[in-house]
Amino acid sequence: MPPSPGACCHARSLQPGKHPRTLTRNEVPACPHRWGVLPCKFPGVEESRSYGTPSLKVKRRFLRSEAEGGLAIHCDMMEREMLMQAAPETFYITDHYASYPMVLINLDTARWEALPDIIERAWRMVATPKLVKEFEERSG
Repeated sequence: MPPSPGACCHARSLQPGKHPRTLTRNEVPACPHRWGVLPCKFPGVEESRSYGTPSLKVKRRFLRSEAEGGLAIHCDMMEREMLMQAAPETFYITDHYASYPMVLINLDTARWEALPDIIERAWRMVATPKLVKEFEERSG
């Protein structure tokens, strides 16, 4: 069973005045939560806060956050429509996200085997070309 959002060891609260820190590859094996580990395999991912909830950012650009009952993640508008049509119990939006290139994911109904590709596409949307190149070289 997946952990509840916020239970991931990478979703630590930041103390006031502290800057986000880049997660290292050495930290990845220590995190037992699949949805927490996935973003951490990508270069440049940083812990942060977004509207009071734990979030992950790439070079200060939003990657994912816990929001409105789900996991908010970047995705292009066409992919979002396809995801919502294919699995409306898992992928959805609220009025707040209607005009943003994001989708909310219900982690209770998510197919875990589909999340790595979705998270990688989200990361590629916000990562710099240098980070993408670094990831591709490291991945072989």
